Order: sequence, then structure tokens, then C-alpha cells
Amino acid sequence: MIGIAVIGLGNALQPHARGLVDLADRVRVVWAAASSEARLKDVADRYGFPTTTDVGRAIADPAVDAVMVLTPANAHLPIAEAAFAAGRHVLCEKPLEVSIERGEQLIAAGRRAHRRLGICLQHRFRPGSLRLHQVLRDGGLGEIQAATMTVPWWRPQSYYDEPGRGLKARDGGGVLITQAIHTLDLFRWLVGIERVEAAQVRTTALHRMETEDYASALVRLGNGAPGTIVATVAAWPGNPEWLHIIGSKGTARLEGGSLRLAFVDGREEVLADNAGSGSGASVMSFSHEAHRAVLSDFLDAIEQGRDPAVPGEEALATQRVIEAILEKGGR
Repeated sequence: MIGIAVIGLGNALQPHARGLVDLADRVRVVWAAASSEARLKDVADRYGFPTTTDVGRAIADPAVDAVMVLTPANAHLPIAEAAFAAGRHVLCEKPLEVSIERGEQLIAAGRRAHRRLGICLQHRFRPGSLRLHQVLRDGGLGEIQAATMTVPWWRPQSYYDEPGRGLKARDGGGVLITQAIHTLDLFRWLVGIERVEAAQVRTTALHRMETEDYASALVRLGNGAPGTIVATVAAWPGNPEWLHIIGSKGTARLEGGSLRLAFVDGREEVLADNAGSGSGASVMSFSHEAHRAVLSDFLDAIEQGRDPAVPGEEALATQRVIEAILEKGGR
């Protein structure tokens, strides 16, 4: 039984909490910590987790083996450093931190402490994603000729009227690092991104916010083939994100979690998934199953003495692509 302290009880908590409840035979929530008394009461009533406003106390408790960091991105580094210094493992929400430099510091702290660091980029754990990764790894689509990813999401202005939302100092950026990072990470994992060749980055007239709500880029994939990236939270009413990969032996379309493979020899394969993606105004309208898989892998990593499936270095590689798009786009 692994003891865990959950730090930060905002929107991100819901799927994680449900995963923790599902895996109660493997993990015990020792503390759930936040500064808001109202959130503490809600979490205690809803999930029965012990609560505290004292983050230091939660991390230092000898019953705690690992810390789950669900705060805004600009608080990840100090919390993770405190956890590593106390000998705890860390499972951190995306993004790693608000900048590459702070992300590097966070990773280095974990390596120095010889503790495990996992990042919640749960789209890699969806069944359709895993199947497509296997097909690509085995050469089932042949030589990749081109690939596209699109995130046509929507967020109302009320979302950005919440204090801190869409601010670079707190979140690290806009649509790319806060919403599209999941699909971009999956895209990079599947087909690789060698470099960003051109980009457009904008804040549309549909939002009043500091950071971008639209970005597009032309990239070179891992094998040098052309790739296209489009991401926005200005596309009413919001639709599932999708990837389209063209190979010499067939094509793949991954829409939300649903996968369709069409091979040149006439074979087809469909894997349906209705888990949802939070693409519209109801930002948490998706299944917690992928989050549970992230947590299960993290627990396995602790028990087996290995890195989680998405370690800090992988998350930082995706963040470097985001920074390159923003730089090319003039932001």
C-alpha cells in the first residue's frame, strides 16, 4: 500500500480522485492539501480524504511515499523540490512547469534524490493511442508520408475570467501548453517532431486573455515527412481532437479516443471509444480511465524501481516543441 499526498484540489482533482478511489487496494490518500477551506470540505465530503491546509505537513508525514501535484503550473517546482527533499516520489500534472528552465530544475531535483517523477499526459494511455503506437512500431502503416493533428476546442470567456487563467506567469501559456499539450504530446510520441519550420500564433477576437487561443505550425516529423499542427479554444462549440497519419501501407485517424485504420490491401480496423475529451465549455466531461492508467503505471514504477511511462524528460521534450511554435509564431 503506497501512501500519497495530493497537493492542489482544483478542477484537475476530479479524474485523479476517481482513479485513487478505484485503486484503493494499492494506494491510500494520507492527505489532500489546499489553501481553500471550501475545497477541503468538498473533498472530504465527496471522497472521504483526510484534508489539511498545511502542505509542508502533508509532504513530511512519514506515511507519505509519493506526492501528487495538481496545482497551477507555476507552483510545481517548489512543491516537487520539497517532496524530493523529503524522499517522496512525484506525480505531476501537465505541464511540467511554466518554462523550460524551471522544468529542467524540477527533473534534476528528482534525479538527484533518486526518486521517480511521472507526468500526467494521459492521452498516451487510451486504448486507441496504444493500439496506434503498436501498429506504427510494427511498421503496419509502412513509411509515414505526412501527418496532421487538430485540436478544435472551445472555452467561453468566463473560463478566462477566473483569476490566473491564461496568464503566462501562472499557466506558462495558452492553448498549446494548457489544452493542446495532450494531443501534441501524443502526436510527438507517435510520429516524432524533428523541428518547427513555420508557425502562426494569435489571440482571436473571441477571447480577452494574455496568451494565445489559436496556434498553427508546419513541422518536420521524425522521419523528415511534413506535418501540420492546428490548435484552438475558439472553435465553438468544441469538437474532439484528431490525428491523421498517412503511410505507404495505409492511413490512421484517431479522433478523441476512437481509432480507424484503413490499409491499402483492403483491411480495416476500428476501435471505438466514447470516453469524451472535455473539448467544450464543460471542461471535465471525460472519463477518468486514462488518468487511472497513469496512476497505475506510476505505482508500478515505484514498486519496480523504474521510470514511469511518461517521465519528466518526455514531458519537457513536448514543451520544447510548444516553445518552438511560440517563438516561430512571434509570441
